[in-house]
Amino acid sequence: MVNKKIAVGICFVLFFATSYASYSYFSNQTGKTLSSGNVVPTGVVDPESLEPKTEECPLNGKMQTKKQKEKWVTRRPMGIAIENSKDARPQSGLSNADVIYEAVVEGGITRFLGIFYCQDAPFVGPVRSARVHFMKVLREYGDYPLYAHVGGANCDAESGSGCANGAKADALGIIRKLGWDGYNDLNQFGVPFPYYWRDYERLPNVATEHTVYSSTSKLWDYAKTKRKLTNIDEEGVSWDKTFTSWKFQDDAKESDKGTASKIELGFWNTFASEMGVVWNYDSKTNTYKRANGGAPHNDKNTGKQIISKNVMVVFAKESPANDGYDGGHILYQLSGTGDALIFQNGNAIKGTWDKEDEETRMKFFDEKDKELPMVRGQIFIEILPVGNKVTY
Repeated sequence: MVNKKIAVGICFVLFFATSYASYSYFSNQTGKTLSSGNVVPTGVVDPESLEPKTEECPLNGKMQTKKQKEKWVTRRPMGIAIENSKDARPQSGLSNADVIYEAVVEGGITRFLGIFYCQDAPFVGPVRSARVHFMKVLREYGDYPLYAHVGGANCDAESGSGCANGAKADALGIIRKLGWDGYNDLNQFGVPFPYYWRDYERLPNVATEHTVYSSTSKLWDYAKTKRKLTNIDEEGVSWDKTFTSWKFQDDAKESDKGTASKIELGFWNTFASEMGVVWNYDSKTNTYKRANGGAPHNDKNTGKQIISKNVMVVFAKESPANDGYDGGHILYQLSGTGDALIFQNGNAIKGTWDKEDEETRMKFFDEKDKELPMVRGQIFIEILPVGNKVTY
């Protein structure tokens, strides 16, 4: 009996020590953390930010420094699943994503797929599970894009769970079918600490599933050292061999800016107030400032509101997966064509989106079928069910 108590005591001490170490290492840092791993005290300017911005990011056209380009040319795009339930806010790292997609995943709750390539984020999360429709857009980003997530919707053949309706919501099954499993797929269940960790600062207030975080530099390092994936794969093939970039444009002149100053959109009636989105246009900076759930949507890393240069609304056919899961997984038809609303430079443009297949770039066109270039800077793509109302 005494030995059993001692064993339990030792396990408790080890668990506490490990948890405290991870918390101390990742959560107790002050100031801004650079991609190099150095910590810059609050108020000190990052020297790289003062360099001339002469290099175009191939994902969103934003002009960056030569030192930033030296980093991104050695890696490949990475999609990170970031949740958007009320308990997940404020999220970390969304401001650093080059492109962000948002869509309902289940029960009216949305989730983000942040695409990272040209910028680093010292903390990203909370990281959540994989979903089929996000994989459909991630496949646009060249051969074997990295995919960071914690588990995913799946078909359990042994129990039959999730296997109804042809297992169309089987994200983990698709990952295996594509040959991503154990390669470019960075599922947290197969990638150990310290590449993912839990922020124990949140644990007293939220459920455990809202606490998984990572950093882009650590995930890119893991892909390089453990999976031999940099900008090229093991056979020397560059990730962008099949990648098609969008066209880009500079900010519009003042005389060409529009007056669509407020965009309001919703996803489902369920959790409508929590998930409702408002984008407010600032003509001085030519940016759209995001509010979510009735409050400014801030990035925990910076404490500043999330802003984007482009807000692209995609109307897609939505259907339930009917796969037997509580809450119900959702599917979206994201190949083919459909209606779109494009917000750029204060203008609202009624147009269409087109995506030939899952590996083809989704492009946007105006009413005259002319391809619309993206304004240089972050691109935010809102995926709504066909028939949803957007006011502006």
